[in-house]
Amino acid sequence: MKIKINGLIVVEGITDISFLSSFLDASFYSVNGSAVNKNDVEFLKQAQLNQNIIILTDPDYPGTKIRNYLNENIPNCYNAYINKEVSIKRNKVGVAESTKEEVLKALNSLILFKNDKTMNNNLSYLDLFDLGLIGKENSKIKRVYLCNYLKIGVSNGKALLKKLNMLNLTKEKILEVLHNVND
Repeated sequence: MKIKINGLIVVEGITDISFLSSFLDASFYSVNGSAVNKNDVEFLKQAQLNQNIIILTDPDYPGTKIRNYLNENIPNCYNAYINKEVSIKRNKVGVAESTKEEVLKALNSLILFKNDKTMNNNLSYLDLFDLGLIGKENSKIKRVYLCNYLKIGVSNGKALLKKLNMLNLTKEKILEVLHNVND
């Protein structure tokens, strides 16, 4: 029996749709990989008037680039992140190479990114430095821990700042999460 997902799942290609439709009862939209463009954005904005948009792209550089482009151009998208470690087959990384369990876990841990003009940018690069997320010897360890905890995909400092602000997180909340990471 297929699992019903309410929302439009945005993926990179038809192999992703073929894999996902084997166990999900959902609507899918393919952006044809890196060919994502303004027409896709306009279509998705219209679709969003009637349903949630769920972005599920590959856990690699092109997938991240597509995800960022969509999040920047379409406010209030839900994001599902699969772990790269369990999404590799035959030297390929992607949604179609993942497992049913990993996809379901990602869909059960959706992250809503707010990207609108009224959003407060609570955090700055100085805050990331103070938190030890950039500019320190163990910054990468802390970033990886935080990204995995928040289920937002591992990011460099610049992308992390954008994601944390889109999630409207405060410095205090991040400190709570990081209290288990050794300095």
